[in-house]
Amino acid sequence: MRAARLMSLVLLLQSRGGMTAAELARELEVSERTVHRDVLALSEAGVPVYADRGRGGGYRLLDGYRTRLTGLDRAEAEALFLSGVPEALREMGLGGVAAAARLKASAALSPGLRDAPVSAAQRFHLDAPGWFAGDRPPPEALVPLARAVWGDHPVTARYRGAEHTLEPYGLVLKAGVWYLATRSLIYRVDRFSTVAVHADRRFARDRDFDLAAFWSARAAEFTRSLLTARVTVRLSPDGLRLLRHVADPAALDEALASAGEPDEHGRTTLVLPVESPEVAYGQLLRFGPEAEVLDPPALRALLAGAAVRMSRLYGPPAGDPGERRPGGAARPGGSADQR
Repeated sequence: MRAARLMSLVLLLQSRGGMTAAELARELEVSERTVHRDVLALSEAGVPVYADRGRGGGYRLLDGYRTRLTGLDRAEAEALFLSGVPEALREMGLGGVAAAARLKASAALSPGLRDAPVSAAQRFHLDAPGWFAGDRPPPEALVPLARAVWGDHPVTARYRGAEHTLEPYGLVLKAGVWYLATRSLIYRVDRFSTVAVHADRRFARDRDFDLAAFWSARAAEFTRSLLTARVTVRLSPDGLRLLRHVADPAALDEALASAGEPDEHGRTTLVLPVESPEVAYGQLLRFGPEAEVLDPPALRALLAGAAVRMSRLYGPPAGDPGERRPGGAARPGGSADQR
């Protein structure tokens, strides 16, 4: 542990030019006293580190000194390509490996490029988890599955109560939810109750397997498989513009292809693929008066009932002349002209 920390200290000084004891302590997550002892140990080992005294001082390496400790091992090299998703790395238990990889990569840069990582981080950030995730912890199965994925180790896992022996090819983080990909199937990681990694064995990975292409194809197939029902709707021009924000992306092209010419009121009739009438009910409520369901009758009746209930909520009470409205409408308790 100490050897790794000493190496990190040297790489920090090499990549940043100079740092105070407080800055080093913060980066290495140790006390300033530990930093002073580590610097002394490095000096005794022949590393030319020295202290600048006075205001703005700190520890520095002798000009021109370059360590040869910047080579990446396999784990660090692989983690480096995921360094843009730090939260995902932490959830998989790879945060420390990725930090070491970034530090070595920074130290290997020429002096004129050493600010490139900071410059990029100030300008671009990828936030992978979904909204409203809060402090939800990662699935317990994620860390052992990640270890199995990196090592090509088979696993025996219990998924929704049934035991499976799987060859884990990859992990996908989609809108804050983790998925495990095998050669042919996809599993939600949070639905695994137990995972046993067979670290003494390795499976023969298909070298032509493309995780991104596999996920894209399976995700599209899965979405299309859900759209088993059809709804006929008549949309106003505003409703037609709203369609792409409400309909499932997989349903949009089919819906637009089915659209006829606008009628004399500018309304367009089309057939919308949906998961079910119950799901469509929630989607179509978002259109308000900009959509009229023509079929199926049961869904039309549901929306008609919702319209009646909303009218009761927002309209005047039954038998009441109503609040005063623009144009002289009466208000409760008197005529429109009462003062």
